[in-house]
Amino acid sequence: MRSANLLNDFAFKYVFGEDCKEANDALKSLLTVFLERKVHHVVVKNSEMVKDFSKMKNPRLDLLVEFDDRTMVDLEMQLRQTQDHLPIRFSYYLARLHGSQELEGKYYGELKETIVLVFFNVNSIDNHRMCNTFTLKNEDGLSFVKETEDRMKLRTVEMAKLDVNKPLEEMNEQEKMIYYFLNCHKGIEDSKIKVMIESDWVIQMLEKRVETISDDGWKKIIEDFRKLHENEERMERQLELEEAHKAKEEAKNALQEANKLNQEADKKVEEADKKVEKANKLVKQMVCKMYEDGFSLEQISEYCSLNVDEIQVLIKS
Repeated sequence: MRSANLLNDFAFKYVFGEDCKEANDALKSLLTVFLERKVHHVVVKNSEMVKDFSKMKNPRLDLLVEFDDRTMVDLEMQLRQTQDHLPIRFSYYLARLHGSQELEGKYYGELKETIVLVFFNVNSIDNHRMCNTFTLKNEDGLSFVKETEDRMKLRTVEMAKLDVNKPLEEMNEQEKMIYYFLNCHKGIEDSKIKVMIESDWVIQMLEKRVETISDDGWKKIIEDFRKLHENEERMERQLELEEAHKAKEEAKNALQEANKLNQEADKKVEEADKKVEKANKLVKQMVCKMYEDGFSLEQISEYCSLNVDEIQVLIKS
């Protein structure tokens, strides 16, 4: 069994994104199969590989390609479920790609189509389709614009939904290519891979690209891939620690603020008690003075809004 693995960001970008005719042909076949449109010419806008990812959180190993009609496609093999919410992330990629078009001096009708095409090896969409296309629609499924005028699309390919036990002759082109992605490391040891290599020109093209990398080369790619995601996990843990520390500081500050508010409240209660005590003392002085001056208890009661019993208590205390 060979070390080839197309479920690897580095390998995927190398096989389909290298600046050579063979890679470009493989890329056109991939896009034709999964976008379900004939692709005659395509240009990779970011064929360079990441050289130093030691300080990068999520190095972009996607492929940014452009068609003759200037349709832009952001193509990515995404296997690892990071702390970043993937659906939100790819919605952002689509919005950013669409907004990157130069519009100065042009009409909005001149905006070109932008597509984010993502390959997952997980089930994230609640249906049985392996390939799904998302566009702008309302709650009832009504499109915001006509299908022919829709400029933004998110296309997902959930490889985990492939029935790997399905007979090869019953598989469509998408299923065959995904089967190859998932099992190319087995080579001709896998009977379906062997038949596809012998009879399917698209798979033959992919196989030639895979074979351009030596086994040692594949091992290095896999090791780089491992280091990349170890670094990514390390940085995620660091971010989690920073978030936890931040939350701890916020809780500490909130507690201090609560204590401060409690102290202020206690102080206000104490001040209110003193005012009440002072008021009671003044009332007592007034009652005693009026009593000494010969006022009757009933007269004092009417003047001070106190009943006779309360007045007697104040006089005797």
